[in-house]
Amino acid sequence: MIGKLYGKLLEIESDHLILDIQGVGYEVHPHARALIDLQSQVGQMCELWIYTHVREDALQLFGFLSLFEKSLFLQLLKVSGVGPKLALNILSGAKATEVANWIERGDSKALSQIPKVGKKTAEQIILTLQGKLVRVEPVINQESAKFKEIHFALVNLGFKPHVVEEFLTQLPKDMGLEEGIRLGLNQLSKG
Repeated sequence: MIGKLYGKLLEIESDHLILDIQGVGYEVHPHARALIDLQSQVGQMCELWIYTHVREDALQLFGFLSLFEKSLFLQLLKVSGVGPKLALNILSGAKATEVANWIERGDSKALSQIPKVGKKTAEQIILTLQGKLVRVEPVINQESAKFKEIHFALVNLGFKPHVVEEFLTQLPKDMGLEEGIRLGLNQLSKG
């Protein structure tokens, strides 16, 4: 199974993208918000966490910007009546952190506001996953705009996203923006 891909982002279509890895173009289906976020990276190197979905008649790759998104997607697949397309739709309708918080709080009303998620489906998701979500979210996915800016700056300076995310998990929460970028340049340049 394919767990992660790193390659050149060739093109983005309405429901998928093509990632070129050593001359092989992989068709990956991310959620809609990820497609929008990746628009500015066409022609650049890109890293996606992958879920390989194998069916009798198809093999599909679903892509995620973070390990937390992939983990939430996999947990949504455990819910009766939720397949890959609906799980992807849920991640298209709200940030993964919001979806996880709604599940933990038992907020079926908020979940059912996502298109194609009815009240019964929302209640089933909460019943199945409440209290069972595994938190593997790296620091970059928390609501800290400062850490997102540090991440963005370091990735644009050429460091791999997964290396930057690992670095960010070691930073104190009160680290300043400029200080964080300087420290990142210093530490990541060495390794």
